[in-house]
Amino acid sequence: MPGLHVELHQDAPIPLDVAFECAPGQVIALVGPSGSGKTTILRAIAGTYRPRAGRVAIDGAPWFDPAANICLPPHRRAVGMVFQSYALFPHMTAAGNVTAALDHLPAPDRAAHAAALLDRVHLAGLEHRKPAQLSGGQQQRVAVARALARQPAVLLLDEPFSSVDKATRQRLYREIAELRTSLEMPVVLVTHDLEEAVMLADRLAVLHRGRILQTGTPNDITLSPASAEVARLLDLRNVFDGRIVAHQENVTLIDWNGAQLETPHRPEWPVGTPVTWVAPDGFVLLHRRDRPSRGEHENPIPGKVETVIAIGQNAQITLRPDHAPDLPLHLSIPIHVAHRNAIEPGVTAAVSILTEGMHLMPHSTADPQRP
Repeated sequence: MPGLHVELHQDAPIPLDVAFECAPGQVIALVGPSGSGKTTILRAIAGTYRPRAGRVAIDGAPWFDPAANICLPPHRRAVGMVFQSYALFPHMTAAGNVTAALDHLPAPDRAAHAAALLDRVHLAGLEHRKPAQLSGGQQQRVAVARALARQPAVLLLDEPFSSVDKATRQRLYREIAELRTSLEMPVVLVTHDLEEAVMLADRLAVLHRGRILQTGTPNDITLSPASAEVARLLDLRNVFDGRIVAHQENVTLIDWNGAQLETPHRPEWPVGTPVTWVAPDGFVLLHRRDRPSRGEHENPIPGKVETVIAIGQNAQITLRPDHAPDLPLHLSIPIHVAHRNAIEPGVTAAVSILTEGMHLMPHSTADPQRP
């Protein structure tokens, strides 16, 4: 099939159990904590690291296939790579950095092609500045232009936004999102930032200790993690144990430490089965004090507010349920809603956990209450 095909397997020195595909024009984000193998995977694709077994191929043509004694060196793999540090030549101008990657073109054509690439990443007029004269965001754009200069078959982005401030990062997100619509190659993005991955990628691959735990669209993975381990790696905070108590026509009932909750219908699990469940913050709704809302009849949970933390225009709230004060629920609401409802530490409040947002998973042997 067209696109990038990756399989990597080894037990040591760096454990790897990886398999994914990325179609032309698609972005797949490898997400996971430090040490999960993300950069090692990029190096295996680029040819700077050779795993024990597996296969790397582009459009069906193998770059790495030890069973067939194939391992192309990095210079024979059509890879463009943007590093976390950008790795620009400090003594060269922006145009010089891009031109250095155009040695496959006739010399008279290189300057015009470099200028066109810099214009494509919004750096027209800055061609003659050296990296020290450019901001972090501008250096990142030069690195992207240089990566595209070789007309790569695959573009690899290794934590490309981690060295710039938040405001610059937001601008770069928009620019990369705009640029990627014109790219006709697979793009592999390595990041530890889930928000960044969700914003830029078509598909996510969640990694832990060199093993892919789940792949899917950002929506699928964040709303339906395959396991409590995935939910914890995605920093989903409302992860708890429960037990199936009944199946009704359209819902499954679970017991959560004495409270009965409605969840989406899962009749494949017999009554009595222990499960782990998760509800993203956005599906935990505060009961308004000024007037009731339509969702208040769904899985109501009264309790006491423990913490209210303002982050920008939102408030992160921790609620200790009356029936299980040692199992805190987390939710996020606009700060003006918190003020309107007099939400502050120590007050009583109630929330609803929307049925549609509850996701059941196989029971975790780890402690899901303490990610």
